Amino acid sequence: MNLVSKDMACVGVCFGTPEAPCLTTVPIRAATFSVTSICRELRADGENDVRLPASECYFLMLYLEDAEHADIRADGSCTERRHFARGTICLVDLADGATIRLHRRLRSLAFVLPRTLFSETAELSPETGPRRLICRRGEADPVLCNLGTALLAFFSGTGTAPAPLRPVAVAICAHLLHRYGEPFGGRDRPAQGGLMREGSKATLQPIAAQIESAKSHLANHALSLEDIARVCGFDSLAHLEKVFVGETGVMPSAWRRRGLH
Repeated sequence: MNLVSKDMACVGVCFGTPEAPCLTTVPIRAATFSVTSICRELRADGENDVRLPASECYFLMLYLEDAEHADIRADGSCTERRHFARGTICLVDLADGATIRLHRRLRSLAFVLPRTLFSETAELSPETGPRRLICRRGEADPVLCNLGTALLAFFSGTGTAPAPLRPVAVAICAHLLHRYGEPFGGRDRPAQGGLMREGSKATLQPIAAQIESAKSHLANHALSLEDIARVCGFDSLAHLEKVFVGETGVMPSAWRRRGLH
């Protein structure tokens, strides 16, 4: 089974929760972004293995509460169980599939992200270039936690109406590419922020593109100004504010308050 060509809701089936709610969108051009809300209790019969088939995708879990699970190797043996704190992530490449054994109830957001989605994301920032994602386990990611909070509003169906899904999906992909991406072929990783670094000889065209991206993200109130600075490739919020004022004449916070979108 290939998660690229199958209905993305099948990831719930992999977790033994076929009824799990799933959101999908095509955020950029053709590749599908998929996130499933997983709530999986331990089973008394011991059937607590989760098998994800090989595919041309990355798999990401954002833990919504503390979790414990172990990896199952190709020979069937298990690694030691590992604790994953709430707010941490697990990012893996599904080129060879993945299998884990749960040792605690799992409550998480599970993302299936085709490789082509990151190729499309990289095209939004040409100075970044093609990248692959580096696997991470148990790493805290406050930005992704904030973006996950925005996604939870889609699943809850209560309270204020959530922001459109596509901008949140783009922000997540841009953040993952920016924080966990590395160039193919062992090239030196470019400086964070690329052409937007202070003191660089960037042309006006990339600056304008980055500011337009920031303007779009400012419409999403689920993102903090710090989050927006990060996903748009700025070194810091102060750097974003400096460039933004130079281009628009107002601070990003004022732009957001006035609804100048």
